[in-house]
Amino acid sequence: MSQPLQDDEMNKDELIALLEMTLERENELLRTYVIASERIHNNAALKLRLINFAEGNAKRTKQLIDEISILKS
Repeated sequence: MSQPLQDDEMNKDELIALLEMTLERENELLRTYVIASERIHNNAALKLRLINFAEGNAKRTKQLIDEISILKS
């Protein structure tokens, strides 16, 4: 049985919508970092940092997908 929401608490649908919006942003950042890293040829350190940023976004994307799936089930 669910408990009543506090005044400042999100309901399940609001939380899912927020996480889905965040997922879209993370995916866009992931694409941006990958594209940028592929276009850098004269700065190996920057290229590596961008790849690391993309990998971080990929991990957060997976976590968001998992959380959304749990909330929807």
